[in-house]
Amino acid sequence: MIDLHSHSTISDGLLTPRALLQYAKSKGIKVLSLTDHDDVEGLKEASEEAMLSGIHLIHGVEISVTWKRSTIHIVGLNINSENEALLQGLSSIREGRFERAKIMAHALDQIGIKGSLEGALKYAKSGILGRTHFARFLVAEGYAKDVRTVFKNFLVKGKPGFVEHTWTTLENALSWIHESGGIATIAHPARYDLGKNNLLMFLNEFKEIGGKGIEVITGSHTKEQSQKFASVANELEFFASTGSDYHGPGISYREMGSLPNLPQECVPIWKNWNEVNALLN
Repeated sequence: MIDLHSHSTISDGLLTPRALLQYAKSKGIKVLSLTDHDDVEGLKEASEEAMLSGIHLIHGVEISVTWKRSTIHIVGLNINSENEALLQGLSSIREGRFERAKIMAHALDQIGIKGSLEGALKYAKSGILGRTHFARFLVAEGYAKDVRTVFKNFLVKGKPGFVEHTWTTLENALSWIHESGGIATIAHPARYDLGKNNLLMFLNEFKEIGGKGIEVITGSHTKEQSQKFASVANELEFFASTGSDYHGPGISYREMGSLPNLPQECVPIWKNWNEVNALLN
């Protein structure tokens, strides 16, 4: 009944914020957070639809961070989406996204894939441009059967369309989230190829600068990975979060509304959210 990680057309989802809320309602979701990448533009429309649909909307955002040359995603939950520090910070990241996109397009051009920037922009309805938009263009042009195959063959490290990019710092991301009154959460931690020692270093640094939460249940986690990060959450005294990371039909790891419950030993990130607890109990 609760999903604290989802995306709309404002970033790289397939559904508009309004349609996403309607879809969530059809899947039995009572509490949803819209967490578009580096943008909060969709929260106004989502809030309007939430009032109509009876869903409790948690304002959120997913911020792109570079840590030791690795890209990490930090979700901010219960943010004030009108906070000036947050808005300025996110704007600076979006500017960097477009510069990366131009370099990606040039790299694809070098291997004979023409017009990828213009093609990707057709899928980026809000203007924010990411790898998923390039992937959709490449699928449409017949270079791969689906988005996941495009990433595997073109857009990950070591492949021709990959561009190394420096996002914002972990300190900046947490500062913007905290200034906006939100709580910082590590998104889908099993997806980062950090190695055991660097992962522990990252987790401790995140905690030291005020990070409070970690996604234990998420669309891309296996049962074993969820169990691992449930233990991490308990050891480091993190709140545990849950979210499908839903992007739309055909490009999501899991269907919205199909996630298992948090392990009983975890402390849910909504423990002190009285209105949410009233809805869930």
